[in-house]
Amino acid sequence: MDARATPVTNADRNSFKSMTTIVLADDHHIVRAGLRLVLEEVGGFKVVGEAADGHEAVKVVESLKPDVLVVDITMPGMDGLEVTRRVVHDSPSTRVVVLSIHRSQAHVEGAFTAGAHAYVIKGASPDELETAIRETLSGHRYVSRHLLEEAEDASRLVGIAGRAEPRRRLNGREEDLIGMLAEGMTSADISARLSLSPRTVDTYCKNLMIKLGLSARAQLINYAVKRRIAKVDAETAET
Repeated sequence: MDARATPVTNADRNSFKSMTTIVLADDHHIVRAGLRLVLEEVGGFKVVGEAADGHEAVKVVESLKPDVLVVDITMPGMDGLEVTRRVVHDSPSTRVVVLSIHRSQAHVEGAFTAGAHAYVIKGASPDELETAIRETLSGHRYVSRHLLEEAEDASRLVGIAGRAEPRRRLNGREEDLIGMLAEGMTSADISARLSLSPRTVDTYCKNLMIKLGLSARAQLINYAVKRRIAKVDAETAET
């Protein structure tokens, strides 16, 4: 049967307490099977249910109350955006990750307006899907790095996601990154310091802007200065 909730015993419930439970909603069985294999190879992730259409997705989430729903936009019966709206309303503890072939800003905006916590394209790597899930579990929004790299106006995508997300406290790595930006370091400088590729640094910066509800690097610098994350003259930061 395509759409289903995996039978859950009391023993299962006890074992799931330390695991992230996930429901998959996609109308292609082979996609769900592939996602299940990928996600269950990740330590701490457990796929507890699947759905092949929107109505079933809502029912499975209502029944299982998973930590995460991974949902496609285009599905029969009820599309992924309406599924997202209903899940966010009925199961607010469930984080919604939209996984879609659609790359337009209109689709991204529609997903975040509906209440999605992450938007990942189907061409993304398994590592990026894992990152997106973990970011949502930490209370952050996430936009696929491919979309940010390809967008004519990446700041608009950042703003779309950021408007839906309250500002969050920075962790140590994020404070280091924003501090280095405020001190005038380039992506190349930061990549050398942190042993990351410049592209990865740029992606981190863009998702940090999403987290803080900002739309430009200059705003990140001002944020660092005002909160004394970096000792930089404020007038210099604004230039």
